[in-house]
Order: sequence, then structure tokens, then C-alpha cells
Amino acid sequence: MKNIIPIETNSWKKLNNHFNKIKHVRMIDLFNNDANRFKNFSITFKNKILVDFSKNRITNETIKKLLNLTIETNLSEAIELMFTGKKINQTENRSVLHTALRNRANTPVYSNGIDVMPMINTVLNNMENFSYQVINGIWKGYSGKSIKNIVNIGIGGSDLGPKMVTQALKPYKNHLNIYYISNIDGNDISSILDNNHFERTIFLISSKNFQTEETITNAMTIKKYFLKKAGNKEFMNKHFIAITSNIKQALKFGIIQKNIFQIWDWVGGRYSLWSAMGLSIILSIGFDNFNKLLHGAYDMDQHFRETKFENNIPVILALIGIWYNNFFNTETEAILPYDQYLEYLPKYIQQSNMESNGKNIDRNGNKVSWQTGPIIWGETGTNGQHSFYQLIHQGTKLIPCDFIAPINTHSHLFHHHKILLSNFFAQTHALAFGEYFIKQKNNICIKNSMKININNSQFKYFEGNKPSNTILLNKITPYSLGALIALYEHKIFTQGIILNIFSFDQWGVELGKNVSTEILNILKNKTNILKYDSSTNGLIDFYNYFNRNH
Repeated sequence: MKNIIPIETNSWKKLNNHFNKIKHVRMIDLFNNDANRFKNFSITFKNKILVDFSKNRITNETIKKLLNLTIETNLSEAIELMFTGKKINQTENRSVLHTALRNRANTPVYSNGIDVMPMINTVLNNMENFSYQVINGIWKGYSGKSIKNIVNIGIGGSDLGPKMVTQALKPYKNHLNIYYISNIDGNDISSILDNNHFERTIFLISSKNFQTEETITNAMTIKKYFLKKAGNKEFMNKHFIAITSNIKQALKFGIIQKNIFQIWDWVGGRYSLWSAMGLSIILSIGFDNFNKLLHGAYDMDQHFRETKFENNIPVILALIGIWYNNFFNTETEAILPYDQYLEYLPKYIQQSNMESNGKNIDRNGNKVSWQTGPIIWGETGTNGQHSFYQLIHQGTKLIPCDFIAPINTHSHLFHHHKILLSNFFAQTHALAFGEYFIKQKNNICIKNSMKININNSQFKYFEGNKPSNTILLNKITPYSLGALIALYEHKIFTQGIILNIFSFDQWGVELGKNVSTEILNILKNKTNILKYDSSTNGLIDFYNYFNRNH
């Protein structure tokens, strides 16, 4: 994988000159000058997903220059290196093979000279057999009753990915109750301890290294409460499952070998829902639907790997993101799904993107002088409209948006969905064109004017020219959701390659953990030595004083 400084490429320099020429271009003019703009700036995937990127401040020349950037930064080569198991996660000396987890063609994929597909298929088969027993009431708890509740104990990718998918595919849910525990805050776990029927509950301890403080602390607390109620350590065999790469630690915790589902070091946490970390998904929607989720992701993998970049959805969206973040200096992107089942999608993409590309050191080991990962945020549907859309429409920040919606709904209240979609279509239109069409009807020309002084109407003026991508899915299904998630994964990967950063480590997450371990010893009064800054020392002193005297 070549380490090319993007701002030193000819493409970047030409993009900078191009930006200076078109930075004030208005989308209304782009549409007026091109009757086929929607057709020319949209791509369909398998006739199931439509991506419209016509409402952006880009021209054919912009796209051409951005595509030249992929050539100079050797994106094609990097894609093949990832899919073929080369160690592109160089800071951890690992392959990056979440794509192998959904390799429906079952073609060999090698890491360290070993074909990983047989071990993936073995774990998948074990997941299928286990989930079948639990869902169909064959697997019994220690009192002989069938399982009713599933509690997933994890954090980060071991929590948010499975939780997002489980919620998104709620219409496919079976009779099992699925709960997710992640926060170390005792308030997060108390409801499980107080209200759960342990005799009918399975606990999935989801931790790649089986040493994550939040996860293991929560698991140990639940184990303590479980043993107090069940009264026999052997009963854990019916109720505790581990999903981890650290088999030794899981065994030490007290989980038997057959209850351990393995993952591997080449599976990044935020990309792990396709692995055994997705066991809670399978227990919620069944293995067949999980398999469809994998198929959707696999088909998007093939699209990303095989499609020319000018028609490649993840690549195009990635380039547009770089265009705004580095040339318009937008800094943020909003993810706006118009489907309540997708309520966790903005958080999931936030984690995937910001944990991957939130880096300020390039692959050469030098501080970057360009923008890398954007700030990702968002909210569902009309909830966002009544919250932050005011700033997007009339504020001083330029915020590119991704609007995502299903054409068909799982709800039987079809009139609700039409109202929802009317808002969906209206918002992308209003952001792009402001009040142009409205004022035009009233014979008030504002095409090139920013000042309206009729009856204080300047306060109600919307200049438009706010960019957005629109993603329409036929319906939120396991297949379409799998494809959508993989789309964003590959968008993030593409941006990391072009921006010359390592997307698959997360050293920034580790620093706070290390410091917190030291401080925990102080809070436990193991030591009174305070070696931090005056603020942190003062805060710890106040905590200790207040804790001792109250």
C-alpha cells in the first residue's frame, strides 16, 4: 500500500484551482444548465437502492478531477490488498477481513497464508445450531424452562453494531426479548439485575479481547447475581456465552469451551457485527435473515471491488465527502434516516467513521496538514426537522447531509409513510434551492441576490445551495440493510486510503482507558499520590473529600 500525501498530488492541486472557480456556483444553475442532471448524477444498486448525488455543488469536471485523485493515490491497489488479506492495518500488523465474514461465494481468502473461510464457516454453523435451539425452545435454562431473554454485554462495536441492526430489523423479530448492556454506569445494568428472570435468560459476553473493563465489570456483576440466585456454578453452562478471540480468558471466567464463539484479530470491533458478535442479531431475527444480511453486504462488496469508480457508489460518496471536508471546510456530515427503525444508524456511522478516520498522523508517521475524518451526527426523520434543521437551512455552517429512506414501509399506516416521505423529498429540495421556486412564482427574482427587503421577508429567506445525497431503499430488509452498512464501510475505507491514514487502529480509544486504570486505584484509596494537572488533581481531591464526609 503506497503512502502518498494527497495534497502533494497533481489532482489535489487541480482540485484546489477548480474549487476557486466554482465555489460560488449555485445548484439551481447547475440544474437549469443540465436537463439530465439527475440521470447523470445518480447510481442504482441491483435495482434495490438508488443513490442521488445531483444536489451537490459539483460538476462533471469536479467528479473527473476527484476520480483522478483515486488514481494518484492507488485506491484500486489498496482495495485488492484489503480483500486479499494483506496486512493493511500496519500499526497492529493485521489483515482487515470483515469482508471475508460475508463472502457468500466462499472463495478462499488468506491471512498469514491460511485460508480463513473454513474457520468462518465453522463458527457460522455453530451460530446457526445454537440459535436454532434457543429460538425453538430446545435450549433450556437451569430450571428446565425455555429461554425468553437475551442480554448482550459489550461496548463499542460489540454493542452498537448488533443493537443498530436488531432495531433496524425489528419487523423481522421473533419472540425473544433482546437487551443490550454497554455502559459501566450502574444505572445501565440495574434494570437487568432487578427485573430479569435469570432462569430464562442467556448472557452473551461480547468482548474481542475479553479484557474490556466496562464489559468484564458488567459481566462479573451479572455472574455474581446469577450465582446468588441459581446457587450452582454448573448452571452457568446453560446461561453464559462468550464471543471473543481470547479463549483462555473466557475459560478463566467460567465459560465452557462449547459456549465460546470465536472471532479473530483481523476483525475490527466496529466491523464485527458480521461475525459471532452478531449472535444477538441471529437470536432476534433468525439465521436465515442474518444470512440475507450477509448477502446484501457481499453484493455491495462486489460492487465496490469490481465497479469502475465513476459508477462506484462508495467511491463517489467518499470523494464528495473529501470535496466538502477539505475544500469547503465543512467539518461535519449529517446522517438523516427517515425511518424510525433506523434510529441507531447515525450513531453507528458516527462510530465507524470517527473511530476509523479520526486521525492526525498520516501513514508516513507525520502530522497531517489536511482534513481527515469529519464529525458525524444525525437524527431520524421529522424529529430532526423540529430540532436542528433550522441551522442547516439558515445557519452559518455548511453541512452536507445524507438523507436515507425506504420507499415501502413495514407499517400498516401507509398514510403516515406518505407524509413522512413528503417531508423527506421536500427537505432535500428546500435545502438545495431555498425559496427560488417560490419567489419565482411571485415574480421576485432572487437568483443572484442575497438581499430581500420586502416586509421583513429577509428573516424568512432561505438561500438554498445546501448539499445533500439521497439514498432510497426499496424497503428496510436484511438484504438492503446489509448493503447499506457495507456501503458506508467502503466509503470510510476509501477516504482513509486517499487521505493517507490508517483507518483500522484506534489508539485514541486506548489512552483514556490507561489513565482511568491509574485513577481508579486512587479512588479505591490504594494510593494518595496525585501526579496529574492541577485541575484533575483538584477534581479527584474534591471527590475523595466529598466521598469521605458524606
